[in-house]
Amino acid sequence: MDSPVGDDLGLGIRLPDIGRVNSRGHRAVHPITPVIHGLSVIPFAIFLTIGIAGSLVGSLGIAALVVGVGGALVAGVIATGYQYLAWRALEFWFDEDGDLRVDSGVLTRAQRRLQLSRLQSIDVSQPFIARLFSMAAVTVEVAGSGDSRVELRYLSLGDARALRSEALARAAGLHHDTVEAPEQPVMRVAPRDLALSLLLRTNTVTLLGATVLILVVSWQAEGFAGIGLALVTGGLPVAIVITEFIKYFDFTVAESPDGLRLRFGMTKTQTRTVPPGRIQAIEIVEPLLWRRMGWVRLRVNIAGVADDPKEETLLAPVASLKGAEALIARVLPGVDLAALRWTTAPSQARWRSPVQWRSLAASSDDNVVATRSGRITRRRAFVPHPRTQSVRVTQGPWERALRLATVHVDSTPGPVAIAALHLAAHDARALADAQAARAGRARTIDTTIRWARPEDQRPAGN
Repeated sequence: MDSPVGDDLGLGIRLPDIGRVNSRGHRAVHPITPVIHGLSVIPFAIFLTIGIAGSLVGSLGIAALVVGVGGALVAGVIATGYQYLAWRALEFWFDEDGDLRVDSGVLTRAQRRLQLSRLQSIDVSQPFIARLFSMAAVTVEVAGSGDSRVELRYLSLGDARALRSEALARAAGLHHDTVEAPEQPVMRVAPRDLALSLLLRTNTVTLLGATVLILVVSWQAEGFAGIGLALVTGGLPVAIVITEFIKYFDFTVAESPDGLRLRFGMTKTQTRTVPPGRIQAIEIVEPLLWRRMGWVRLRVNIAGVADDPKEETLLAPVASLKGAEALIARVLPGVDLAALRWTTAPSQARWRSPVQWRSLAASSDDNVVATRSGRITRRRAFVPHPRTQSVRVTQGPWERALRLATVHVDSTPGPVAIAALHLAAHDARALADAQAARAGRARTIDTTIRWARPEDQRPAGN
């Protein structure tokens, strides 16, 4: 069962599992959904209307406050009314083929079908307002281009978990009334370690150091010209640290026959279930100041989760190197990081990349292709051969003059970019040819990466 963390805020508001089911067996989200949507817009509407009212009356006095709050309440009522119509129009069900069907739309009706045999991930999240009512949103993502994601907001927490379990069972070809799979905790990030790791990141320390320097220079010069700049250089990293701490608070990893379960969040809790084989690439990130602590961060590309390459999808925001290697061994069985034999960049690479050229290297074995880079922040990236989408060799003018080349191994969209930088040209071409051949063979035999043992599979319902 899921951890109770994030189920509610201790306010005693726990609504029953109510779902409207019509004569055709189609289901609906919880009737409280329009109210949650209406309450969600009120805080933003208060600030917006107070600002507008203040500009009209020329001050931010009582009149502006009254107008602002009144306008926000009106906006909340309008949003609630519209969301009531949307709630009445939304239906979802599983068809005879086991796929998820969703009908929605107030002015324009939309009918969507998600093929669960191509399920990429299914998430259960609880935004702050929804948590007050023990409600949750369920996001289902399948493979495909365009509109391949659907979000059902909001279901009771019990209904959301039941829907997730049913969708995962149907995706695995099991009986749809299969009970929720048990999970085994793998790792939990302590809040203290998370906070300290965020403060010790290279960019955080650099910006805070620059802030101190600016303030000292301003004080010595007896001027205030640098105060505004210091507010930016100091405020930006603090805001990033607070935001990420809230986002990844109480980060836990568990495994089950359904796949890998990631659970995190303070004000908005998320439970992300990644079916077996959906992790496409992994990167070990080791900032300079983390090495003394023996910490690393695990970033991953998960099929269907991060369509935006700038979105950071994590397997662990911070972990010991030993713990990270154990986690990688669970999701990429057979991968032995210590056994990899690296082909390093030649000495002439120092002219192309003078800081990190000694760290540049690439490797490949029967399971993965790997790259290494970075001197201040070390990075090692790994891609299983079946997850390789394409292989490219690039050679810019400077690289051509130095007889160097870079090998790019393309994965699904995500934060991990796999590039063997500035290798000797003949080594780069040999690596690219070998990787293309290995990826082709791996796809031909339909290699599937799984971390659950066969005996762990869930029993089908009667």
